[in-house]
Amino acid sequence: MSIDYVVQIANQALYLIIKTAAPVLLVSLVIGLVVSIFQTVTSIQEQTLTFVPKIIGVFLAIMLLGGWMLNNISDFMTQLWSDFSIYIR
Repeated sequence: MSIDYVVQIANQALYLIIKTAAPVLLVSLVIGLVVSIFQTVTSIQEQTLTFVPKIIGVFLAIMLLGGWMLNNISDFMTQLWSDFSIYIR
C-alpha cells in the first residue's frame, strides 16, 4: 500500500466527516444566529438562552438526518473493510 493510497483514504474520511457533520452544525449556527438577533432586538442579555433551542434543534436534526448519516458512515466502513486485503500487502 502506497502513501498515495493512504492519503486518498484520509481525504475520503475527512470529506465524509465534513459532509456528515455539516447539516447538524448548520442547524446549530442558524438557531444561534436567530437567538442572538432576538436577544439584540429585545435587549435580553441572558447567556444561557441559546442552549435550549440549540439542543432541541440539534436533536431534531439528528432525528431527521440520523439514518442518512449512519448510512454514509457504514458505507465508508464497508468499503474500508472490503479493501482490507489491499491494506496488508
